[in-house]
Amino acid sequence: MKIFHVPCLEDNYSYLIIDESTKEAAIVDPVEPEKVLEAAKQHGVDLKIILTTHHHWDHAGGNEKMKEMVPGIKVYGGSLDNVKGCTDKVENGDKISLGANINILSLHTPCHTKGHISYYVTGKDGEDPAVFTGDTLFIAGCGKFFEGTAEQMYQSLCVTLGSLPKPTQVYCGHEYTVKNLQFALTVEPDNTKIQQKLSWAQQQRQAGLPTIPSTIEEEMETNPFIRVDLPELQKLVGFHDPIEALREIRRRKDNWRG
Repeated sequence: MKIFHVPCLEDNYSYLIIDESTKEAAIVDPVEPEKVLEAAKQHGVDLKIILTTHHHWDHAGGNEKMKEMVPGIKVYGGSLDNVKGCTDKVENGDKISLGANINILSLHTPCHTKGHISYYVTGKDGEDPAVFTGDTLFIAGCGKFFEGTAEQMYQSLCVTLGSLPKPTQVYCGHEYTVKNLQFALTVEPDNTKIQQKLSWAQQQRQAGLPTIPSTIEEEMETNPFIRVDLPELQKLVGFHDPIEALREIRRRKDNWRG
């Protein structure tokens, strides 16, 4: 399994997932079809499926054009999310296969949108799994609660995604990492893991390189939104309950002008 970034728009990422043995590929959120097809051509792959995380135009807006340009391509999207161009609606737990060795598990991760899907992808034995989290889990952050509640985001982040194996590579929808880590330090000013990762992320961006992927383990160490089960973090934000702590951190982030 090989994964490649395709930078789109101002700060979005589409991702090419390639089964190396068959050269069959999936594309996550192909908002700029020409760029995506150019990347597929460069890697010599046959695009078979589109994995759409949610209905927002900067993720699903390229689907119709992709269908025109790649006849027969399948477009997956959450059953509750009314995804543009969707041919195959998925529910939590649905499985999709790609090529000879790649398995994709649909995880319903609502809150940012009602039907948001994260895709958990496994390849051959010995390869680290990957999860494509759209706008639910960002590196050191989470999506705005546009269509859901703190309870839902807690379930999506801390239960569903938080229970994935620690080495799972996290590929999210936007390059927001530097700002997210700067905000994370306002919540946990003494967290040395956040300080170190911020310094690394700033170097990556100055060099024009992505800060993605992270891992579930790194998120557990540096992402305040997924750390809300920790009593010491709850204390820092003045609550004794993970969901209340999550709601408070999101409120602060919404008002933060870092």
